[in-house]
Amino acid sequence: MKLVPLFDRVVLKQLVAEETTKSGIVLPGQAKEKPQQAEVIAVGPGGVVDGKEITMQVKVGDKVIFSKYSGTDVEVEDEKFVVVKQNDILAVIE
Repeated sequence: MKLVPLFDRVVLKQLVAEETTKSGIVLPGQAKEKPQQAEVIAVGPGGVVDGKEITMQVKVGDKVIFSKYSGTDVEVEDEKFVVVKQNDILAVIE
């Protein structure tokens, strides 16, 4: 199965959070903060959304930072993804 986003949506796969702090403290699963960095897995075609022409600014493979409480969590074939609107992506990591 393949996720194909519509309009200005982007499918992200979150990057794994650090399990050890810089000072060497190991964090248990619940104490880890949900990572805000992700890799772009699929990009919608853009188009006209709410009467405005949307051009997609990200591409598959980009590493991005997205808003903390944005998107919809989706699980496909035991893999977890987040589907967000392009305007929920804050920056591309270069």
